[in-house]
Amino acid sequence: MSEKLICNNKKAYHDYFIEEKFEAGMVLKGTEVKSLRIGKANLNDSFALVKNGEAFLHNLHISPYDFGNRENHDPDRMRKLLLHKKEIGKLFSMIREQGYTVVPLRLYFKDGLVKVEVGLAKGKKLYDKREDMKKKDMRRDVAVALKERNR
Repeated sequence: MSEKLICNNKKAYHDYFIEEKFEAGMVLKGTEVKSLRIGKANLNDSFALVKNGEAFLHNLHISPYDFGNRENHDPDRMRKLLLHKKEIGKLFSMIREQGYTVVPLRLYFKDGLVKVEVGLAKGKKLYDKREDMKKKDMRRDVAVALKERNR
């Protein structure tokens, strides 16, 4: 069960509280997989929506494969997520009723297949972001102090 990370969405952890995580497969074309093997993907500003009982990932940018010909893919096309029906139902109900959103957290290869980890997220307010930055600074200061003390 080897995992090879393609890209992370660090901005998601900064902008959202991640409540729950799901692993999903994606429906891709051949040139998209080749481009992902090179590592040409961008998760920033991407999100998932549920339509007609199916989950789709929007704004995931996978750069065109350099050696692809006319069969090359559209870089910003909508991609279908492969989830269980219960998971899709849970995501749909949380999005519709409680103001959650679904954001991709990381994109990786697992046993040769492309997987995306999506998180059920709730947006942070500005004061929440400031509070997280303060906590992060405090942890860093404590770590530096302990490191100097142990010298």
